[in-house]
Amino acid sequence: MGAGHAHQLYRAGTSPVHGLPPHTKLAAVFCFVLVVVSTPREAMWAFGLYAVLLAAVAYAARVPAGFLLKRLLIEVPFVSFAVLMPFVAEGERVQVLGMSLSESGLWGAWNVLAKGTLGVAAAVLLASTTELRELILGLQRLKLPPLLVQIASFMIRYGDVITDEMRRMKIARESRGFEAKGVRHWGVLAKSAGALFIRSYERGERVHLAMVSRGYAGTMPVIDDLAATRTQWSYALTLPGAALVVCLMGWLLP
Repeated sequence: MGAGHAHQLYRAGTSPVHGLPPHTKLAAVFCFVLVVVSTPREAMWAFGLYAVLLAAVAYAARVPAGFLLKRLLIEVPFVSFAVLMPFVAEGERVQVLGMSLSESGLWGAWNVLAKGTLGVAAAVLLASTTELRELILGLQRLKLPPLLVQIASFMIRYGDVITDEMRRMKIARESRGFEAKGVRHWGVLAKSAGALFIRSYERGERVHLAMVSRGYAGTMPVIDDLAATRTQWSYALTLPGAALVVCLMGWLLP
């Protein structure tokens, strides 16, 4: 469990953002998203300032704009939903480019797009500067329920194991001349999925027995004590602190 697990979102680096303890970054992103969600949708300028703040963080973390924008594609399904809102929502209608659209639907679409995009961008920046193992340690440091932290750590560890097993099974099928081309081959793929499930279940039982034999009693030992200094906390909370000022201005200014 102590081995590191790289993921596609992570971008190795030595920037000040990379060097922050993971629990400070988790707290900062959570507070930032909370502030963004609390901002009135009518304060459109505020969301532009939030984007500038995230751009500043990306610059400090040395995360290229192309890298960040490419990973924002994960929110495409939500964008599709937001685009449909002005057409299906009820209420007063307005004319936009010759189309009759719902005014409340337009505001709802803007609300989803702006807040959703900022939240996803903040999460991508977090993942880009923090390894998965560090995220788990950060959750542990923030005193999340130990059972949830253990489940997440096992998912990360054995997700790679199951992926490798699927790859080996695919190679074994192809070495025997099998190539899925249609519905008639679904039976073979279903049997492979069943075999993968059984192997994964058996592996999980063996791992559990091995852990129990080594004294596992429901909690994992803390290997790395990730303490953070006041300076590191202040540096991490700069983003949500600045966002909070913008949010208050959004509520107070007309």
